[in-house]
Amino acid sequence: MSKYLVTGGAGFIGTNLIKQLLAKGDEVVSFDNYSGGRFPDRVQPNVKYVEGDIRNMEDINKVMAGVDGVFHLAAMARMPYSIENPQETNDINIGGTLNVLVSARDNGVKRLVYSASSSAYGEQKSDLLVETMKPAPLSPYGLQKYVGEEYCRLFYELYKFNTVSLRYFNLYGPHMDPEGAYALVVAKFLKQIKEGKPMTICGDGEYLRDYIHVYDVARANILAMESEKVGHGEVMNVGNGKPYTVNDVAKLIGGDYIFVDPRPGDPRSTMADITLIKKLLGWGPTITLEEGVAELKKEAGL
Repeated sequence: MSKYLVTGGAGFIGTNLIKQLLAKGDEVVSFDNYSGGRFPDRVQPNVKYVEGDIRNMEDINKVMAGVDGVFHLAAMARMPYSIENPQETNDINIGGTLNVLVSARDNGVKRLVYSASSSAYGEQKSDLLVETMKPAPLSPYGLQKYVGEEYCRLFYELYKFNTVSLRYFNLYGPHMDPEGAYALVVAKFLKQIKEGKPMTICGDGEYLRDYIHVYDVARANILAMESEKVGHGEVMNVGNGKPYTVNDVAKLIGGDYIFVDPRPGDPRSTMADITLIKKLLGWGPTITLEEGVAELKKEAGL
Protein backbone atom coordinates (compact mmCIF):
# COMPACT_ATOMS: atom_id res chain seq x y z
CA MET A 1 0.00 0.00 0.00
CA SER A 2 1.27 3.46 -0.92
CA LYS A 3 0.19 6.93 0.11
CA TYR A 4 -0.60 9.30 -2.74
CA LEU A 5 -1.43 12.97 -2.98
CA VAL A 6 -3.84 13.93 -5.77
CA THR A 7 -3.90 17.66 -6.47
CA GLY A 8 -7.23 18.53 -8.06
CA GLY A 9 -8.61 15.41 -6.39
CA ALA A 10 -12.16 16.79 -6.20
CA GLY A 11 -12.29 17.21 -9.98
CA PHE A 12 -13.51 14.99 -12.80
CA ILE A 13 -10.22 13.18 -13.49
CA GLY A 14 -9.13 13.24 -9.86
CA THR A 15 -12.31 11.48 -8.72
CA ASN A 16 -11.89 8.67 -11.24
CA LEU A 17 -8.20 8.29 -10.41
CA ILE A 18 -8.92 8.17 -6.67
CA LYS A 19 -11.48 5.42 -7.23
CA GLN A 20 -8.86 3.26 -8.91
CA LEU A 21 -6.25 3.99 -6.22
CA LEU A 22 -8.71 3.02 -3.50
CA ALA A 23 -9.55 -0.20 -5.34
CA LYS A 24 -5.83 -1.05 -5.17
CA GLY A 25 -5.82 -0.47 -1.43
CA ASP A 26 -3.76 2.73 -1.51
CA GLU A 27 -4.11 5.63 0.92
CA VAL A 28 -5.18 8.88 -0.76
CA VAL A 29 -5.07 12.57 0.17
CA SER A 30 -7.04 14.93 -2.09
CA PHE A 31 -5.93 18.57 -2.31
CA ASP A 32 -8.26 20.98 -4.08
CA ASN A 33 -9.44 24.60 -3.87
CA TYR A 34 -12.89 23.65 -5.26
CA SER A 35 -12.77 26.38 -7.90
CA GLY A 36 -14.51 23.89 -10.20
CA GLY A 37 -17.37 23.42 -7.75
CA ARG A 38 -18.40 20.86 -5.15
CA PHE A 39 -20.12 17.68 -6.32
CA PRO A 40 -21.45 15.21 -3.72
CA ASP A 41 -21.14 12.28 -6.16
CA ARG A 42 -17.38 12.83 -6.33
CA VAL A 43 -16.77 12.36 -2.61
CA GLN A 44 -15.24 8.95 -1.92
CA PRO A 45 -15.08 7.13 1.43
CA ASN A 46 -11.76 6.74 3.25
CA VAL A 47 -10.15 9.71 1.48
CA LYS A 48 -8.67 12.69 3.31
CA TYR A 49 -10.03 15.80 1.55
CA VAL A 50 -7.97 18.92 2.19
CA GLU A 51 -8.97 22.34 0.88
CA GLY A 52 -6.10 24.52 -0.28
CA ASP A 53 -4.47 26.29 -3.22
CA ILE A 54 -1.39 25.20 -5.17
CA ARG A 55 -0.36 28.85 -5.29
CA ASN A 56 0.19 28.69 -1.52
CA MET A 57 3.37 26.83 -0.49
CA GLU A 58 2.25 26.59 3.12
CA ASP A 59 -0.93 24.80 2.03
CA ILE A 60 1.01 22.36 -0.15
CA ASN A 61 3.69 21.53 2.41
CA LYS A 62 1.02 20.59 4.95
CA VAL A 63 -0.25 17.75 2.74
CA MET A 64 3.05 16.66 1.19
CA ALA A 65 4.74 15.14 4.26
CA GLY A 66 4.86 11.33 4.21
CA VAL A 67 3.56 11.04 0.66
CA ASP A 68 5.06 8.38 -1.66
CA GLY A 69 3.88 9.88 -4.94
CA VAL A 70 2.01 12.90 -6.32
CA PHE A 71 -0.52 12.98 -9.14
CA HIS A 72 -0.57 16.65 -10.14
CA LEU A 73 -3.92 17.30 -11.81
CA ALA A 74 -4.78 20.71 -10.35
CA ALA A 75 -5.01 23.42 -13.04
CA MET A 76 -7.20 26.12 -14.51
CA ALA A 77 -7.94 24.04 -17.58
CA ARG A 78 -9.94 26.34 -19.83
CA MET A 79 -8.45 27.60 -23.07
CA PRO A 80 -10.89 30.50 -23.63
CA TYR A 81 -10.53 31.56 -19.99
CA SER A 82 -6.74 31.59 -20.32
CA ILE A 83 -7.00 33.91 -23.32
CA GLU A 84 -9.09 36.35 -21.27
CA ASN A 85 -7.06 35.89 -18.06
CA PRO A 86 -3.46 35.01 -18.97
CA GLN A 87 -1.92 36.27 -15.71
CA GLU A 88 -4.26 34.39 -13.39
CA THR A 89 -3.96 31.15 -15.33
CA ASN A 90 -0.18 31.57 -15.52
CA ASP A 91 -0.02 31.85 -11.73
CA ILE A 92 -2.03 28.67 -11.32
CA ASN A 93 -0.74 26.50 -14.15
CA ILE A 94 2.94 27.47 -14.05
CA GLY A 95 3.52 28.99 -10.60
CA GLY A 96 1.32 26.38 -8.91
CA THR A 97 3.00 23.51 -10.73
CA LEU A 98 6.43 24.78 -9.73
CA ASN A 99 5.28 24.99 -6.11
CA VAL A 100 4.08 21.37 -6.18
CA LEU A 101 7.36 20.20 -7.72
CA VAL A 102 9.50 22.04 -5.17
CA SER A 103 7.42 20.77 -2.25
CA ALA A 104 7.47 17.18 -3.55
CA ARG A 105 11.24 17.28 -4.07
CA ASP A 106 11.92 18.81 -0.66
CA ASN A 107 9.64 16.35 1.14
CA GLY A 108 11.30 13.25 -0.31
CA VAL A 109 8.45 12.19 -2.58
CA LYS A 110 9.50 9.38 -4.93
CA ARG A 111 7.71 10.48 -8.11
CA LEU A 112 5.33 13.06 -9.58
CA VAL A 113 2.99 12.30 -12.50
CA TYR A 114 1.97 15.52 -14.23
CA SER A 115 -1.30 15.97 -16.11
CA ALA A 116 -0.14 17.66 -19.29
CA SER A 117 -2.29 18.57 -22.30
CA SER A 118 -2.43 17.92 -26.03
CA SER A 119 -3.10 21.66 -26.36
CA ALA A 120 0.70 22.04 -26.22
CA TYR A 121 0.82 20.82 -29.84
CA GLY A 122 -1.35 23.59 -31.24
CA GLU A 123 -1.64 23.52 -35.03
CA GLN A 124 0.72 21.04 -36.70
CA LYS A 125 1.27 20.10 -40.34
CA SER A 126 0.41 16.49 -39.60
CA ASP A 127 -2.90 15.34 -38.10
CA LEU A 128 -1.10 12.60 -36.17
CA LEU A 129 0.51 14.21 -33.13
CA VAL A 130 3.79 12.70 -31.93
CA GLU A 131 5.71 13.65 -28.79
CA THR A 132 8.80 14.59 -30.83
CA MET A 133 6.97 17.46 -32.58
CA LYS A 134 7.88 21.03 -31.66
CA PRO A 135 5.05 22.44 -29.51
CA ALA A 136 3.15 25.37 -31.01
CA PRO A 137 0.36 26.20 -28.53
CA LEU A 138 -2.49 28.45 -29.64
CA SER A 139 -3.53 29.66 -26.19
CA PRO A 140 -1.93 30.70 -22.90
CA TYR A 141 -3.30 27.48 -21.41
CA GLY A 142 -1.50 25.35 -23.99
CA LEU A 143 1.73 27.24 -23.38
CA GLN A 144 1.36 27.01 -19.61
CA LYS A 145 0.83 23.25 -19.68
CA TYR A 146 3.88 22.87 -21.90
CA VAL A 147 6.00 24.90 -19.47
CA GLY A 148 4.84 22.50 -16.75
CA GLU A 149 6.24 19.61 -18.78
CA GLU A 150 9.54 21.42 -19.14
CA TYR A 151 9.73 22.02 -15.41
CA CYS A 152 9.12 18.31 -14.84
CA ARG A 153 11.93 17.46 -17.26
CA LEU A 154 14.31 19.91 -15.58
CA PHE A 155 13.50 18.62 -12.11
CA TYR A 156 14.67 15.19 -13.21
CA GLU A 157 17.76 16.48 -15.03
CA LEU A 158 18.81 18.94 -12.31
CA TYR A 159 17.69 17.21 -9.11
CA LYS A 160 17.10 13.58 -10.18
CA PHE A 161 13.52 13.94 -8.98
CA ASN A 162 11.40 11.37 -10.83
CA THR A 163 8.70 12.87 -13.07
CA VAL A 164 6.43 11.75 -15.91
CA SER A 165 4.15 13.97 -18.03
CA LEU A 166 0.99 12.63 -19.66
CA ARG A 167 -0.52 14.65 -22.50
CA TYR A 168 -4.27 14.11 -22.34
CA PHE A 169 -6.47 14.44 -25.37
CA ASN A 170 -10.28 14.94 -25.14
CA LEU A 171 -11.54 13.30 -21.97
CA TYR A 172 -15.04 12.14 -21.11
CA GLY A 173 -16.68 9.71 -18.71
CA PRO A 174 -18.41 9.44 -15.31
CA HIS A 175 -18.39 12.46 -12.97
CA MET A 176 -17.72 14.93 -15.79
CA ASP A 177 -19.15 18.40 -15.39
CA PRO A 178 -21.00 19.85 -18.41
CA GLU A 179 -19.82 23.28 -17.31
CA GLY A 180 -16.29 22.11 -16.54
CA ALA A 181 -13.04 22.34 -18.44
CA TYR A 182 -12.79 18.74 -19.59
CA ALA A 183 -15.06 16.79 -21.90
CA LEU A 184 -16.92 19.95 -22.87
CA VAL A 185 -18.35 18.47 -26.05
CA VAL A 186 -19.65 15.13 -24.75
CA ALA A 187 -20.86 16.49 -21.41
CA LYS A 188 -22.41 19.62 -22.89
CA PHE A 189 -24.23 17.70 -25.62
CA LEU A 190 -25.69 15.20 -23.13
CA LYS A 191 -26.88 18.03 -20.88
CA GLN A 192 -28.49 19.89 -23.78
CA ILE A 193 -30.33 16.81 -25.05
CA LYS A 194 -31.54 15.92 -21.55
CA GLU A 195 -32.92 19.47 -21.21
CA GLY A 196 -34.70 19.18 -24.56
CA LYS A 197 -32.40 21.67 -26.26
CA PRO A 198 -30.48 21.29 -29.54
CA MET A 199 -26.77 20.51 -29.31
CA THR A 200 -24.62 23.56 -30.11
CA ILE A 201 -21.70 22.77 -32.41
CA CYS A 202 -18.88 25.32 -32.67
CA GLY A 203 -17.85 26.26 -36.21
CA ASP A 204 -18.58 23.71 -38.92
CA GLY A 205 -18.34 20.72 -36.58
CA GLU A 206 -15.58 19.15 -38.68
CA TYR A 207 -12.93 19.68 -36.01
CA LEU A 208 -11.21 16.32 -35.49
CA ARG A 209 -10.73 15.26 -31.90
CA ASP A 210 -9.28 12.23 -30.13
CA TYR A 211 -11.67 11.18 -27.35
CA ILE A 212 -10.32 9.10 -24.47
CA HIS A 213 -12.34 7.66 -21.59
CA VAL A 214 -11.33 8.85 -18.13
CA TYR A 215 -11.09 5.24 -16.90
CA ASP A 216 -8.22 4.68 -19.31
CA VAL A 217 -6.60 7.98 -18.34
CA ALA A 218 -6.65 6.97 -14.68
CA ARG A 219 -5.04 3.64 -15.62
CA ALA A 220 -2.29 5.48 -17.50
CA ASN A 221 -1.59 7.63 -14.43
CA ILE A 222 -1.17 4.61 -12.16
CA LEU A 223 1.07 2.81 -14.64
CA ALA A 224 3.20 5.96 -15.00
CA MET A 225 3.53 6.14 -11.21
CA GLU A 226 4.48 2.49 -10.74
CA SER A 227 6.56 1.62 -13.81
CA GLU A 228 10.32 1.27 -13.42
CA LYS A 229 10.77 2.10 -17.13
CA VAL A 230 9.82 5.75 -16.71
CA GLY A 231 10.39 8.62 -14.29
CA HIS A 232 13.04 10.51 -16.23
CA GLY A 233 10.91 13.44 -17.37
CA GLU A 234 9.23 11.55 -20.21
CA VAL A 235 6.27 13.05 -22.08
CA MET A 236 3.65 10.61 -23.41
CA ASN A 237 0.37 10.99 -25.27
CA VAL A 238 -2.76 9.56 -23.67
CA GLY A 239 -5.39 9.27 -26.37
CA ASN A 240 -7.50 6.79 -28.29
CA GLY A 241 -5.52 6.98 -31.52
CA LYS A 242 -8.74 7.30 -33.52
CA PRO A 243 -10.22 10.74 -34.28
CA TYR A 244 -13.87 11.72 -34.55
CA THR A 245 -15.39 14.99 -35.72
CA VAL A 246 -17.65 16.94 -33.37
CA ASN A 247 -20.45 16.14 -35.82
CA ASP A 248 -19.69 12.42 -35.33
CA VAL A 249 -20.12 12.83 -31.57
CA ALA A 250 -23.45 14.63 -32.06
CA LYS A 251 -24.67 11.74 -34.23
CA LEU A 252 -23.59 9.18 -31.62
CA ILE A 253 -25.58 11.01 -28.95
CA GLY A 254 -28.51 11.62 -31.28
CA GLY A 255 -30.84 14.60 -31.46
CA ASP A 256 -31.14 18.04 -33.00
CA TYR A 257 -28.16 20.37 -33.28
CA ILE A 258 -27.30 23.88 -34.43
CA PHE A 259 -24.03 25.55 -35.44
CA VAL A 260 -22.55 28.50 -33.54
CA ASP A 261 -19.38 30.59 -33.86
CA PRO A 262 -16.03 28.75 -33.52
CA ARG A 263 -13.95 29.17 -30.37
CA PRO A 264 -10.62 31.03 -30.57
CA GLY A 265 -7.51 28.96 -29.89
CA ASP A 266 -8.98 25.66 -31.14
CA PRO A 267 -6.79 23.62 -33.54
CA ARG A 268 -8.57 21.95 -36.45
CA SER A 269 -7.27 18.48 -35.66
CA THR A 270 -5.89 16.56 -32.69
CA MET A 271 -5.11 12.86 -33.00
CA ALA A 272 -2.75 11.03 -30.66
CA ASP A 273 0.10 8.81 -31.70
CA ILE A 274 0.16 6.40 -28.75
CA THR A 275 3.16 4.32 -29.85
CA LEU A 276 5.40 5.60 -27.06
CA ILE A 277 3.05 4.95 -24.13
CA LYS A 278 2.32 1.46 -25.48
CA LYS A 279 6.05 0.78 -25.61
CA LEU A 280 6.98 2.22 -22.22
CA LEU A 281 3.92 1.37 -20.13
CA GLY A 282 2.15 -1.35 -22.10
CA TRP A 283 -0.91 0.92 -21.99
CA GLY A 284 -3.68 1.11 -24.54
CA PRO A 285 -7.31 2.30 -24.53
CA THR A 286 -9.92 -0.26 -23.52
CA ILE A 287 -13.15 1.72 -24.02
CA THR A 288 -14.26 2.95 -27.45
CA LEU A 289 -16.12 6.23 -27.90
CA GLU A 290 -19.21 4.31 -29.00
CA GLU A 291 -19.13 2.23 -25.78
CA GLY A 292 -18.39 5.22 -23.57
CA VAL A 293 -21.15 7.39 -25.02
CA ALA A 294 -23.66 4.54 -24.80
CA GLU A 295 -22.78 4.12 -21.10
CA LEU A 296 -23.20 7.83 -20.41
CA LYS A 297 -26.53 7.99 -22.28
CA LYS A 298 -27.78 5.10 -20.18
CA GLU A 299 -26.71 6.85 -16.96
CA ALA A 300 -28.46 10.03 -18.14
CA GLY A 301 -31.65 8.12 -18.93
CA LEU A 302 -31.46 8.92 -22.64
